[in-house]
Amino acid sequence: MLFRVLVDTYERLEATTSRLEMADILAEFFREAEPEVLRKAIYLTQGQLYPDFYPQKLGMADKLLLRTLAFVTGMKESAIQELQLKEGDLGVVAERIFQGKRQTTLFSEPLTFQRVYSALERVSVSEGGGSQDAKMKQLAEVLNDASPVEAKYISRIVTGKMRLGVAAMTVIDALAIAFATKEERDSVERAFNISSDLGMVAEVLTRSGLEGVKNIHVTVGNPIRVMLAERMSSPVDILERMGGSCAFEYKYDGVRVQAHIGGGKVTLYSRRLEDLTGQFPDVVRSLSAAFKGTTAIMEGECVPVDLNTGEFLPFQEVSHRRGRKHGLEEAMEDYPVRLCLFDLLFLDGQDMTEAPYLRRRSALQSCVETSEGVRLSEMRVLDDENGVQAFFMEALRDGCEGLMAKSIGTESQYRAGNRGFLWIKYKKEYRSEMNDTVDLVVVGAFAGRGRRKGFYGALLMATYNETEDRFETVSKLGSGFDDAMLAELPPRLERHRVPERHHLVSSNIQADFWFEPGLVLEVLGAEITVSPTHTAAFGKLRKDAGLAIRFPRFTGKVRDDKGPREATTSEELLLMYGRQLKKVDE
Repeated sequence: MLFRVLVDTYERLEATTSRLEMADILAEFFREAEPEVLRKAIYLTQGQLYPDFYPQKLGMADKLLLRTLAFVTGMKESAIQELQLKEGDLGVVAERIFQGKRQTTLFSEPLTFQRVYSALERVSVSEGGGSQDAKMKQLAEVLNDASPVEAKYISRIVTGKMRLGVAAMTVIDALAIAFATKEERDSVERAFNISSDLGMVAEVLTRSGLEGVKNIHVTVGNPIRVMLAERMSSPVDILERMGGSCAFEYKYDGVRVQAHIGGGKVTLYSRRLEDLTGQFPDVVRSLSAAFKGTTAIMEGECVPVDLNTGEFLPFQEVSHRRGRKHGLEEAMEDYPVRLCLFDLLFLDGQDMTEAPYLRRRSALQSCVETSEGVRLSEMRVLDDENGVQAFFMEALRDGCEGLMAKSIGTESQYRAGNRGFLWIKYKKEYRSEMNDTVDLVVVGAFAGRGRRKGFYGALLMATYNETEDRFETVSKLGSGFDDAMLAELPPRLERHRVPERHHLVSSNIQADFWFEPGLVLEVLGAEITVSPTHTAAFGKLRKDAGLAIRFPRFTGKVRDDKGPREATTSEELLLMYGRQLKKVDE
């Protein structure tokens, strides 16, 4: 297949903001693609070569791509950099300079899909001394034969910035349209949720049909998309929702990990499917010693702990361990953690996700020998408000955020990739106006003034609308940033910068700078109000108004462990508003 066929599909996707139309466009391409091509094309559409959890990444920095474009076209790097500053998208820059290149050779030939993919694979494996020159050479070979529009998307793929707005759920919709029925879509989504490999699911669907997809099982080494919780503000409401009785666990303030044990090794994945194994060698050693079975998939929280007192420490302590490549031994001494296990998803060949919660908990208890480094989460089955409140206060005294309530009924399976009231968060701040934190996505920024001149003065923050797959503004955020964080924001946000409002962002406010939704920050506000300006939950309370967070403040916590679509949803904010003791209209 010619690479141009996929590029034409990308051009059509970029020309629309309708999720339904995107699904139809993808379905049309899927029907015509060979199974092996389809699998790889899905990865490329997500700006990668392999599933999220594969350690091998393209990882080409903008500067190296800029050098490569200069090498291929003969244009000065400084001139390309000026274009980049103007456009904010190296893909568009590549297209423009290739249009001006108009260079042809006797030996140029149309690019095939496989040729481009193979070249990108070679780029991804180039490491060590001379790796940058090797990456440039491999990429230049395909760019030399690329048309302007092909150069645009090759540039976007290698930097992981596709800007198509195609989420995983849109791809699943398209697969169902192309190869199944609307009723069978849930089976396709289930296969993705337990494998986290959308390309593999697509290939199986095209080769073996829906029966093949139904035979995709939980497997050690393929992280499962995590189950998520709703939130409620009182034990009475929680118990009523849960049928009068449920399990309550400590809600720890740490890094959620999914541990895969098998083949003599332990691999740790984050909730975003990142491989964290190398950052927590102490947890790997402790879990290897604690596990009494052969193979397993477990979930737990890596919680920072004061080894002298046994008290849990704030999340910021464990964040010092994230992303380190050097000094790990010192970091383990300075920032020790304890793994608190709370669920078992697979054990010695048996898929535990279909088992009720209490059975999973019992199996977890029987296969783990606890130690200083590995414990089971504190858990009690309770059926009265006073008991819940007492356990809640106990959790707070031990340094936890609050409690997690979990259904113990026959329906209490582990719902991979889903959010629902089988799990409910009950945190200490839920009992008053808006003392609870929310996780918001940066979608825009405003130029700084006064002492913040030269930096971002404030950020435009948004919640996520799950139903519409869009990000809706809820506040301007300017408080809570120290000088170090203000200086860190521009480079952190640069890779998300776009020249105009991203098509997934709903905003009535004109920002000075716009960003593709990516960076998630934890925010605390005074209260939630009705707002004619902001778009979060717009029309839900009043037809001409949304919701806003008044007096928001950055808590200091950057949620690198969360993707933008895992941020606080507009529906959650609406529920929080309804539970406030005081409602103030803006």
